Amino acid sequence: MKNVKMSLCPACTACPEVEIVGDEIRIGEAGNLVVLKKDEWNVLVDLIASGRVSKL
Repeated sequence: MKNVKMSLCPACTACPEVEIVGDEIRIGEAGNLVVLKKDEWNVLVDLIASGRVSKL
C-alpha cells in the first residue's frame, strides 16, 4: 500500500492525522500517537463496518 496521510479535520492542518506508512497506521500527533499494525487496523475497520463500533 502506498503512503497516505489525512487530517481528522479537513478544515485545517492543526488537527491529528491518520498516516499510513507501509504496514503501520499512525493516528494522532507528536506526543499523542497510537500506532496500529495492518491487522489491527483491519479489525478496527471491520468493527466499524459491522456497526459494532459507531459514532458517539
